[in-house]
Formats: sequence, structure tokens, C-alpha cells
Amino acid sequence: MVYDETGRDAPAEPSSGVPAAVLEHVFDDPVDGEPGRDRIAVHVVWEFLLVAGLAGLTYLLWHRNAGALRGDGLKSLLVDVVALGLLALAAGLSLRAAAVNLAVGPVAVAAALHFAEQGDQGLREALLPAVAVAALGGAVLALAVVVLHVPGWAASLAGAAGVIVYIERRTGPIVVQGTYDPRGTAVNLFAGFAAVAVLGGLFGAVKAIRRLVGRFRPVGDPARRRGTVAALITALALVGSTVLAMLAGVLIAANGTGPVAPTSGLDWSILAVGTAMLAGTSAYGRRGGILGTLFAVSLVVVFLAWAQARGWTVSRWAVGGVTLAGGLLVTRLVEALGRPRSVTGQAFEQVPAGDGTISTGWALSRPGPVDTWPSVLPVQAAETTVDPWEAPRWESGPQRWDADDR
Repeated sequence: MVYDETGRDAPAEPSSGVPAAVLEHVFDDPVDGEPGRDRIAVHVVWEFLLVAGLAGLTYLLWHRNAGALRGDGLKSLLVDVVALGLLALAAGLSLRAAAVNLAVGPVAVAAALHFAEQGDQGLREALLPAVAVAALGGAVLALAVVVLHVPGWAASLAGAAGVIVYIERRTGPIVVQGTYDPRGTAVNLFAGFAAVAVLGGLFGAVKAIRRLVGRFRPVGDPARRRGTVAALITALALVGSTVLAMLAGVLIAANGTGPVAPTSGLDWSILAVGTAMLAGTSAYGRRGGILGTLFAVSLVVVFLAWAQARGWTVSRWAVGGVTLAGGLLVTRLVEALGRPRSVTGQAFEQVPAGDGTISTGWALSRPGPVDTWPSVLPVQAAETTVDPWEAPRWESGPQRWDADDR
């Protein structure tokens, strides 16, 4: 019995039949993981389709209500993109860590209610306590997930129930207090969100970071602990997703045109998780695209604006459900076409003969020439041989009982 880099016991050879030294350099678990590098082409193709859909919906919105794409209408639209984008980033971060946080919606609603009540004290005074509470709540959720080693969706649902209790203490909608208007800095907010989303996708495509963030993803028994490193990264992801959801709630309240209603917020959770999965993030964790979050969030927000321009009453539950269903199909696509090539196929490309290495840099010793083996077995010496095919070969025992009667 040997121990891997996380300190837990592991068999000397992986169940996949690939040497452990090779699996140490791939994304999956060093013991049970799948060797090779994740393929990004499927994300590129899917993100191209998202851009095409976004361009089509933008044209339809321009044709129906051009004012939504210029002036104050455009600023409000950009803030909506940032608000939903922060929720999608929160859901996507926890998804990549293989511990989805379903409490992001209730956290956003609770933050919106808090900002509506305390906004008249100033942005910083209302924001700092909310950040502290969100970080503390995320830490409690993270401890439950990594210490008990339970699924993130189950633990976060329990956390969401606690947040909903806080929300239900309000008996009616609350008018937003204060004068903070995010539309004045809409372009800066959108640029910041776009930078975070794209840089996060780029860093998430790096081999070492991709494997590190998705280390909590099970590769065998899902109840098996994944080690200290996986627990630490997952805890940070859950804390970060909770804080991002709180910031999204502040923008939702500040950019709204009416009072904040005390709802459960689970519809926001479904919409956020569905948008993150529609962007190309796998429901199983680790795998995700580069520009998908930016495009998917913009697509959903533009669709909602277009539906409003047409006079439709669209439920957030309906949009979230359709988005989540589409995200499940994208997950199947990403897992099927984005997984590493087989180790027996094209995963390890041979370099020109002569230097004994493969494309990943690991050296392989070349086997000796096969012509050193004798072509036939040697024939033992015999005094009398009637038929060469009956010459005794490698016989150390007595002759057969019927040898003298032939």
C-alpha cells in the first residue's frame, strides 16, 4: 500500500491499467483518473453557436425596441447582464469544484432585501456587513460539505432553507432606500464582469488549474474522500460563490424599478445554474469553456428584454427550467466530446523515432530487437530418428507407455 499526494492510501497501480507516474500528470485523480488532456474544440463550437443565437436575438430586440439598446435602456440592460452574470459565475464556480451551490438564489434575494432596507446608510456601510455575513455563511456551508463529505447540492439546499427563513420574516415588498444607481457605472461594471468571466475561463483551461479546481469531482466511489487539497479548494469555491451571489443581489435591488419582493429565490438558483451549464460548464464538475459564461448570460438577458418588448409575461421559473434542460444537454455534449482521448489511441503522440520520448516529455525505454529470440525450439539429441516430426523436444520424463509398440 502506498500513499498519494493528498496523504490517503491508494493502490500501487491504478484500476485503469495506466502507470501511476503517468496519471500524476493528467487532470483526473492520480489513482483512478482518465489519462490525457481535455479537448476544448467542443467548447469553441458551442460558444460559436451561442454567439450566433445572441446576434439573432439582439437583432430581434433592436427591431422591436431599439431604445433598449441605447442610452439609459442599454445601461440598464448591461447592469442586468452583470447581475445575472455574477449569479452565473457563482453557480459556475461551485459547479467546476463539483459541489454546486443551490443557495445562490436565496442569498441574492436576502442581499437585495438587506440593501433595500439599509441602502440609505451608504453603499459601503450597507455592503460590508453583507459581505461578512455571506463569507461566514459560505464557510459554514463549506465545512458541512468538506468535513462530512456530502454532496454540495444537498448541503446547499439546507443552507437555502435557512436563508429563506430570514427572507420570510418580511411581510411584504420593501422599497429600496438610498441613492445608489449602478447605471451610472454600467459600462465599467460590464467590463469588470466580462474580464472576470473570460480570465476565469482562460485560467480554467490551464491543465494544472483545471485539475486542481475539479479535484473534488468523484472518479470512483462518490463517498470516498478526495483529500485535503480537494477539500480546501472546494471550500474556497463555496465561499466565493456565496459572496458573488450576495453582490448580484445588491445589483438586482439597485437596478430594479420597484420594491424588492420577499420571494424564496430558488427560481434565481435554477436560472443561475442553468445559465452556467448552458455556458458549457459540466454538471459533473471540472470541465467548462472560456467565453461561454459571457455569451450565455447575455443571451438570456437579451431574450428576457425581447420578451418584455413583445409584451409577454415570462416566468423566471419557466426560463430557468428551459435553460437548465438545455444545460443538461450541453453537459452530455461536453462530457462525451470533451473527455481525453483513449490512452491506447491518440492521447500520447509519438515523436520521431530516435529519442525515445513522447509528446508529453516522459521518456520510454525502447524494447530490444525481437530477432534475438530463437525461431524454433532446439531439438534434443537422439540416437535414432525415424521421423523428424517425432523427434523428442524438451522431454525430461520417461517415454510414453506405447512407444515400443509403434
